[in-house]
Amino acid sequence: MKGDQKLIDCLNARLAEELAAINQYFVHAEMCENWNYERLGDVIEKRAITEMRHAEKLIERILFLEGRPIVSNLSEIRIGDQVPKMHDHDHWAEEGAIKGYNQAIRLATELGDNDTKVLLESILKEETEHIDWIEAQMDQINQIGVQNYLAQQIYE
Repeated sequence: MKGDQKLIDCLNARLAEELAAINQYFVHAEMCENWNYERLGDVIEKRAITEMRHAEKLIERILFLEGRPIVSNLSEIRIGDQVPKMHDHDHWAEEGAIKGYNQAIRLATELGDNDTKVLLESILKEETEHIDWIEAQMDQINQIGVQNYLAQQIYE
């Protein structure tokens, strides 16, 4: 099915965000594991895998619309050198993704592409869950202090 080029371009922009998020989150997960914050590293790694699934779904949809998935473009990647900065950078990435998915949903709706809209809404729901979790972590750091927060991230 030949899709609208504006929508294909928009999906490729979301793909660039997902591919960047995968890289950012995997680096953050590995850094946490290197610092022995295994609990936090495990959660961030699972988020990276979820972003991989998002990228896969976007690629499938772009191909269905007879577009060409562009996997060589990445959005900006921000690596934090401390856990609070990691959460800040991951929050920034999720904010951008949520804004982009809302824009893509509006475009799919305008174009009457309900299947793409439903796909984008399902991804948006997961991105919203991601940002909610990150905000909860940031709140915990503010409430109990970074040292107490980090102590909870170590498996014993």
